[in-house]
Amino acid sequence: MTTETKPPITCHVLDTTLGRPAPSIPVILTLHNPPSSPSKSSTSTSFQPLKFSGTTNTDGRVTSWTPSTPFSSQGLEEVFKAQGDQQYSLTFDTEGYFGERGIKTFFPEVEVRFLVREEGTGKEEHYHVPVLLGPFGYTTYRGS
Repeated sequence: MTTETKPPITCHVLDTTLGRPAPSIPVILTLHNPPSSPSKSSTSTSFQPLKFSGTTNTDGRVTSWTPSTPFSSQGLEEVFKAQGDQQYSLTFDTEGYFGERGIKTFFPEVEVRFLVREEGTGKEEHYHVPVLLGPFGYTTYRGS
């Protein structure tokens, strides 16, 4: 039996119109305040967000992330362990998902922002973000 390690951040999309998982939704995970690299000047205040991409599987889950920021080879696990609070967002391409079924959605994309705090056990925890999705509404919460 193989044990696959899950990334520190995962998500899950359920289509409330079908009562089922939502497969094949492209998702972008963005770290909005990445740690500065040692080669950058410490006086520089402009940061390029780090982006990772994934797609929901047949169970509506993203279980792995691929770096999609140009010239970045750092994986999420490495970036996640950096010191300091980190502000992330998950952006779901809902227009593409509903469009394939001929449904015009009110929300062409859904963005969920959240904060991973360094204090306490923040960096030792797993962050799971479920989204309940319909063409005219969505809801989310911190899962487990």
